[in-house]
Amino acid sequence: MNTIEETIEVAVPVRTAYNQWTQFKSFPRFMSTVKRVEQIRPAVTEWVIAFGPVRRTFQAEIVRQRPDSSLAWRSLERRPSHRGEVSFHPTAPDRARVTLRLEVHRRGVAALLTGASFGVTRRVVRDELGRFKEFIEGLGQESGAWRGSIHNGHVRPTEPEPPRSRVPRWPVG
Repeated sequence: MNTIEETIEVAVPVRTAYNQWTQFKSFPRFMSTVKRVEQIRPAVTEWVIAFGPVRRTFQAEIVRQRPDSSLAWRSLERRPSHRGEVSFHPTAPDRARVTLRLEVHRRGVAALLTGASFGVTRRVVRDELGRFKEFIEGLGQESGAWRGSIHNGHVRPTEPEPPRSRVPRWPVG
């Protein structure tokens, strides 16, 4: 198992950074290796990534998601498999620290052959996180949001709407 951890500070509030990160379909707009992301089910996504001549499709399950805090996932493929987590921490009212942790599990010959490429993977993760920073700071606001929670792959309702006023409507006219 190889672990990569990269952190970046973005000049937007935590809520903005988190909300944009939940917009998986927008990832190809700023991540050069992500070609397509489809939402299969609320907690399962399908990714198409490409780096040079290598193209790979895989599904990932979101196992934990807490608004404005973190999002954790695991790939559903056996080889190579990976787990990841992105966390969001406020550093000031208008700034956030985004930390991405990725664990890659390679077995057998793949582990021997890809050991040298681990440095490349680390560099790609760092570069893609930098592109997220440029993207969200350039927008200044999120392009959408998903505010629900996920625990052990089970989706929980989104944040409740504020209660409606109990004042009766006045007749018009």
